[in-house]
Amino acid sequence: MSLRVLHILDHSLPLQSGYAFRTLALLREQRAFGWETLQLTTPKHYAAAPDEEEVAGFRFFRTNTRPNLLRKTPVIDQLMVIRDTAQRIEQLWSRLKPDVVHAHSPCLNGFAALRAARRHGVPFVYEMRASWEDAAVDHGSTTAGSVRYRLSRALETAVVRRADALVAICDGLANDIAVRGVPRERITVVRNAVNIRDFEVIEHADTELARGLELGMGPVFGFIGSLYGYEGIDLLIRALPEILRTHPQARAMVVGGGPVEQDLKQLAAELGLSERVRFVGRVPHDQVRRYYSVIDVLAYPRKSTRLTELVTPLKPLEAMSLRRSFIASNVGGHRELIPDYLRANLFVPDDPADLARVALRVLSERSRWPALLDDARRYVSTQCTWSHSASRYRDVYGAVTHRADIRGAPSTTSA
Repeated sequence: MSLRVLHILDHSLPLQSGYAFRTLALLREQRAFGWETLQLTTPKHYAAAPDEEEVAGFRFFRTNTRPNLLRKTPVIDQLMVIRDTAQRIEQLWSRLKPDVVHAHSPCLNGFAALRAARRHGVPFVYEMRASWEDAAVDHGSTTAGSVRYRLSRALETAVVRRADALVAICDGLANDIAVRGVPRERITVVRNAVNIRDFEVIEHADTELARGLELGMGPVFGFIGSLYGYEGIDLLIRALPEILRTHPQARAMVVGGGPVEQDLKQLAAELGLSERVRFVGRVPHDQVRRYYSVIDVLAYPRKSTRLTELVTPLKPLEAMSLRRSFIASNVGGHRELIPDYLRANLFVPDDPADLARVALRVLSERSRWPALLDDARRYVSTQCTWSHSASRYRDVYGAVTHRADIRGAPSTTSA
């Protein structure tokens, strides 16, 4: 007998984000287990969409709303997200008839899902991908300790305490849930991962692209992703003058867009580095591999915040899958993700001088790269695949539904 799981999501593809890519990978694995997945996004899916649409082989139900001035009012707008999502779940319930309701953070999704699950007597699973309040701080929407921050944390805590089962994407978040009064044994960690088959090793640089970008002789340091303040790209730019002392032809390349893009361009101009830093902007997903190929060393200079100390990112896993060299800040999320033999590539957070020091050392040890990168890809291939990670849902769903057949369901997806 198949298991029907209703996933309540903030947003999804075709919007591109780490959140959306994790969702797609997990849905694919759950389908491989023989389960039926049902997908509903909330009004926070920030793109015009029909009530139902097919994306990447999955049918997504959308929660569309009409314009309303109250939706622009702080606090009330969040309450309306809960209300609208709950109403949409109820509207679809008789059609979907799920065995489990699985909400993914933020807690607004959790409250709407909890309401439906309790009303219809089915188990409620909540998955925490980040702490909502800390994400708001890092995005500049509020400050730590503010009324909004405390309210957001209280709402998140209320959801995790009421869930029948809890999932966290890393140990940092699992520990944060436990601090909120939830026994650690009730929390299952389903880590971020990759599908190694999507990351064929890059053998050669795309020389045509490199010429078009005027990257010169290099070396090229690069970042590919969304440009938020906590990503610390300004630290890479500030470290570049010291790197240039040893490597006068060095370049930095920033691929992506986001709230701090203009600030970063202004910083490069103020430091006289406009010709040394290439801002590419957003590129189509199917072109990203070309940009990876022209980068010598990827940089992940995340600043030390509660979010980055608790939450693991996806990007270093992608770098290891592609056998690309990288450096990263020594924040908790990176330490949890990166194997011991690559820890020497970590630098002191928020310290451009130490970033430059580690970058120069890594460049001086190019002869060691092949062996290290082989080990890194092997590590990801065996320890960090989605099939390996998603298999933990068997125990989660099996426990809340009391079905032994779910726990024994085999995966047909190879690592």
